[in-house]
Amino acid sequence: MHKGRLEAFSDGVIAILITIMVLELHVPAGGGLDALRPLVPKLLCYALSFVFLAIYWNNHHHMLQAVRVIDGRALWANTSLLFWLSLTPFATAWMGEHFGPVSVAAYGVVLFLSGVAYYVLARILVGLHGAASPLGRAIGMDQKGRLSLVIYALAVALAAWRPLVSCGLYVVVAIMWLVPDRRIERALHEHAQHPH
Repeated sequence: MHKGRLEAFSDGVIAILITIMVLELHVPAGGGLDALRPLVPKLLCYALSFVFLAIYWNNHHHMLQAVRVIDGRALWANTSLLFWLSLTPFATAWMGEHFGPVSVAAYGVVLFLSGVAYYVLARILVGLHGAASPLGRAIGMDQKGRLSLVIYALAVALAAWRPLVSCGLYVVVAIMWLVPDRRIERALHEHAQHPH
């Protein structure tokens, strides 16, 4: 199967999710800076989630540039990824409105399961194209992806005692992934230079 529809659908879903999140930010009651103070937690949660979704969009785009075709397993794995990402606006709104152990842990669960879904999608695509393909060479054992999942799991566990530390760990993972995966760019460049 060609990958075009999967890319277009994924792009549309992520754009809608960002739109839904911004609609949760309501205009403050007053016109002064003091009126913004109650919105700070929501704005911070929105910013983190916006970055989170942008990272997925960027890396998803890069990953799909390194593949030629997809199959039914890849379609379902991508659908799973989109499902977990679709819970981001809910988790963001809850954490921004009621910051506490349960909402911070729930947010982390969404991050963790989105990470698992992305990891599974990547493994399926590598399996489809082979370990020697540009994607297979770029991702390898995906230590960065595995480390991200470990950090998310740790953050979820810590949320019961230290929700701010959990949020700090979420930011650490975001920083790890902020730059699109250069391993894929390098592998594609090498493949273009030496196709065989």
